[in-house]
Amino acid sequence: MSIVALLLLFLINNYLNFWLQWPGLPSFFSHHGWFGLETLRTPLEGDQIVKGWLQLLSYLGAVALAILYVLSTRKRPLRADAALLSGFAAYIIRASFWVVLIVGFADILISFLRVEELLPSLIGDDLTQALGRPQFRGLYVHCPLILLSFVVAVFNRSLGFTWLAFLVVLAEFQIVISRFVFSYEQPFMGDLVRFWYAALFLFASAYTLVHDGHVRVDVLYSRFGKRSKAWTNTVGTLLLGLPLGWIILVTGMWDKTSSINSPLHSFEVSQSGYGLYVKYLMVGFLAVYAVSMIIQFASYLLDNTLTSVRNQVVIS
Repeated sequence: MSIVALLLLFLINNYLNFWLQWPGLPSFFSHHGWFGLETLRTPLEGDQIVKGWLQLLSYLGAVALAILYVLSTRKRPLRADAALLSGFAAYIIRASFWVVLIVGFADILISFLRVEELLPSLIGDDLTQALGRPQFRGLYVHCPLILLSFVVAVFNRSLGFTWLAFLVVLAEFQIVISRFVFSYEQPFMGDLVRFWYAALFLFASAYTLVHDGHVRVDVLYSRFGKRSKAWTNTVGTLLLGLPLGWIILVTGMWDKTSSINSPLHSFEVSQSGYGLYVKYLMVGFLAVYAVSMIIQFASYLLDNTLTSVRNQVVIS
């Protein structure tokens, strides 16, 4: 649970640091000269110091709350916590599916009307120009649709990855028909295929992990007993699964110019003229992938740890 708590705090503080200009722990530690860090050239002042203390206390509080939760739920089955985390990972993936579906349809409609110069007659010149700016479309079109998608995911628990794969095929098929039959092609058509395909690949990977459906290529694992498999899964999660997710997040979100933060902060779009304005969301897929995988690996760790310990107790 502490892994998930620290993960959520990392994301929250990432937003506070680079969108709301909070100091962040590295700057806060440097300000005080802690852990051998070089002192800041421009020391923090006033509310920045207070915000730094709040960020530090938030991490310490998350660990303390996780410990308190464990102590107060001693009789709660460990698999119940594993199922809770797995359900949370599934919700993130499910909501992300609705995001790419709804935003994809909305953005391609806007791009089509814009490239065919139909928007001014529908919404006026000022709003048409505004929709041509990435920040405006991201904040006032994409963000509300993203919130709507997370609400839809609460009530609709069916995952549509099969349908998303089918839509990718349809989107590619309509490109072929429009290009070779009607001699019509626009950049947003190819952008939609890439947008949906990237989501299908990254989200389906995490979804498959939730259902333990990944193909295992091995010569030893299939011959192990239940306890040996559990220990193998536990060690693999600690040495490979969780570190991979954290490496993606830390390297991509360490500072404002990192590979994930920079496109998200600037609402980066492709240079294909009248294409979709979703390139920054495609970069965000990496963060969603890492977050969902970390949460599911935490669930996997709890479940396999219980199996290995319980079998050990039975054998003893």
